[in-house]
Amino acid sequence: MQEIVRHALDARRYAYAPYSGYAVGACLLGGNGRLYTGCNIENASYGLTLCAERVAVAKMVSDGCQEILEVAVATPDAAAPCGMCLQTLAEFAIELNHVLVHCSDASGLARSMALHELLPHAFCSEKVRQNRRGSGESE
Repeated sequence: MQEIVRHALDARRYAYAPYSGYAVGACLLGGNGRLYTGCNIENASYGLTLCAERVAVAKMVSDGCQEILEVAVATPDAAAPCGMCLQTLAEFAIELNHVLVHCSDASGLARSMALHELLPHAFCSEKVRQNRRGSGESE
């Protein structure tokens, strides 16, 4: 089993999921070579729930790293990240087609896809910059 998947499985053990019962763990390989883990943290006000992937991204960014090289997500059934998480991952992926996302079930069996396959029409920061230039605003 890949180390990044093992760390995602370990992070899943800490999930706080009393409402859905759906524990998720994530692990990111940052551009600095470090691994960052996260777990989902639910809230009675469902909109305040934090996904495991976004928790890991927050840890990575707060540690000074702003580049994702690889991702592993561990769920009961090897589900892919939700749309909000995919967009968050895309924000910090330099090349969407080079960032692998490993979706693992509870046993560690994973399927791997490029982030671009999961989010083929990502809204990327370059598009925002292009829109700013096109609107007459300077950078």
